Amino acid sequence: MRTIIILALGALFMVTSCKSGPKSETTEATKATETEMTEEKAEPTGKLAKWPADYPIDGDSVAVISTKFGDIVLEFYPDLAPNHVRNFKYLANHGFYNGCAFHRVIPNFMIQGGDPNSKDADKAKHGQGGPGWSVNAEFSKKDHVKGTLSMARSRDPNSAGSQFFVCVDRAKNLDNQYTVFGQTIKGVEVADKIVSQPRDQRDNPNERIEMTIKIVSRSEAGL
Repeated sequence: MRTIIILALGALFMVTSCKSGPKSETTEATKATETEMTEEKAEPTGKLAKWPADYPIDGDSVAVISTKFGDIVLEFYPDLAPNHVRNFKYLANHGFYNGCAFHRVIPNFMIQGGDPNSKDADKAKHGQGGPGWSVNAEFSKKDHVKGTLSMARSRDPNSAGSQFFVCVDRAKNLDNQYTVFGQTIKGVEVADKIVSQPRDQRDNPNERIEMTIKIVSRSEAGL
């Protein structure tokens, strides 16, 4: 198993109470720095083949993340990060994210989800899963502002998998370190609600916050 960590100015992608990225579990890296975001990548799930190179990413489609607190609607940046958009849409369209939970929430920073291991009740496994493949970095000059949709990764820039995060505040230290591939256009208050929930020492919400993700047209999303 290899650890996926969000590097922020030399720091890892793991966060506890400061601003950083989605965090993993018990690696030495995560112990050493509590100011980053991390994600851990487990062995391949074997349930899906990697998305085809010609998988469609154009059109006016958006992602709708549904939770018990309401929906978060996000638009994509296919011109900036085509493969990350392709990867996310492919996973969502195949039901990969349905039943996953937001397993890491850090006030004034971000909410992280997309780990298939979070479907398991054993929180010790959360933050360690992925789709079985990696997506190469597509860094850009797009800032990590409130509502930004970005991808978790390990020390290796080319290690994004399925775990993503949505910023609930400006995260300048992540700029040009993590791949921004979308932006919240509706339901930012839902992300604010999620990040405000009581959480444990690993920043995992005490009460489960499940998600389902659908890719729909803007009109279907009420835009």
